[in-house]
Amino acid sequence: MSIKLIIIDVDGTLTDGTVLYGDSNLEIKAFSIKDGAIIKPLSSLGVKVLFLTGRTSEAVSRRADDLGVFAIQGVDNKERCLNNLFTEYNVKPEQCAYIGDDLNDYIAMKLCGFRACPADAAESIRDICDYISPFTGGKGAVRDICEHILIKEGKYNEFLAVYGVVLRG
Repeated sequence: MSIKLIIIDVDGTLTDGTVLYGDSNLEIKAFSIKDGAIIKPLSSLGVKVLFLTGRTSEAVSRRADDLGVFAIQGVDNKERCLNNLFTEYNVKPEQCAYIGDDLNDYIAMKLCGFRACPADAAESIRDICDYISPFTGGKGAVRDICEHILIKEGKYNEFLAVYGVVLRG
């Protein structure tokens, strides 16, 4: 069954997990441009993406807006949130992929049909994943995992075509 929704944790997955604090409530997070280059065109391939995080940050809102995805922040119970999302997006759990890295993702990840994580994810998370990226969080893991999904589903050439890339043969 094809993936219709990709849920992505933020801290430790889209970022390396580092949070920098500055004056006046400034919070800085570093996101990989390479991850964004695959996230943005996914909707044109029939795959919705959303960010799901326990923290709340303006940086996450900006990144989501830049990529044209929805961010749900400040989530204490990711399992309950995910069950609501299945209904809201009219998708079955097996049509969902979850990319996470730490214990607060565990129960929600178990609900999804495809589970993946960065190389530096917690051991308990790696144990339940269908795919473990060789890249770490914030360093291209999300790009690698999304490419893996698109290749598995036969949509990788469609993704490349968004950028005008045509493979020979």
